[in-house]
Amino acid sequence: MSFELAVWHEPEPITREHAESVYRALRRGEPEAAAADPGAAGPAAEAQSAAVGTPSAAVEAPPGVAAFAARLPEAVLLSPAHALVVVEVERADEVAGAAFALARECGLVCYDPQRRLVHNPGPAGAHPGMQLHTGDGMIVTDPDLGLVRDVPATLSPENPFAALVVFGEHFVQASPEAGGYELEYKDSRRGLMLRTHVPALEAVRDAFAEYAAGGRGFLDRHEWQRV
Repeated sequence: MSFELAVWHEPEPITREHAESVYRALRRGEPEAAAADPGAAGPAAEAQSAAVGTPSAAVEAPPGVAAFAARLPEAVLLSPAHALVVVEVERADEVAGAAFALARECGLVCYDPQRRLVHNPGPAGAHPGMQLHTGDGMIVTDPDLGLVRDVPATLSPENPFAALVVFGEHFVQASPEAGGYELEYKDSRRGLMLRTHVPALEAVRDAFAEYAAGGRGFLDRHEWQRV
């Protein structure tokens, strides 16, 4: 059993639905078909489709793809415009962390089909060096805001928590529990730890998105218990 990541360039951030359609085309051996599908991917894909014009544009060679494949030993080029990373599951966390960081440095999208999550090069949040941690082993430094909002949907018994952490300052964390989700916030500078229960996934998504963007509106919307 192996772990895979697909890497390529997009002119703007894309949805994970768009990323999934590109990945499926690549695994079918059809890199020329790895173009936007506006009906499946929404506004971001529609804009990308207008920018590229035809599927053949998808096989042009952005310089970042070759640089990525040259610098990551586990990467291979599927086409001049697409790379695939394949490793044993035991090495997934180690290699994925390096791949996420390198893809961002090279200005590339990185799609994780195991988690169905897309890592765009940006925009990043308001806290430089912020890390995203998940219970299934993913660690991402400076995650893009789209990824931050998508991650809570992956919470499950196999992925029992997700956290955004600015070490030494504060963090927000969510875990699934009966009837919804446990949401925690810690302000390390003030020695303050708060916990609440929210019934809906959207409340977790909003809290993560606000925290990453530098806001704290979620603290006012819920009733918290001090831990």
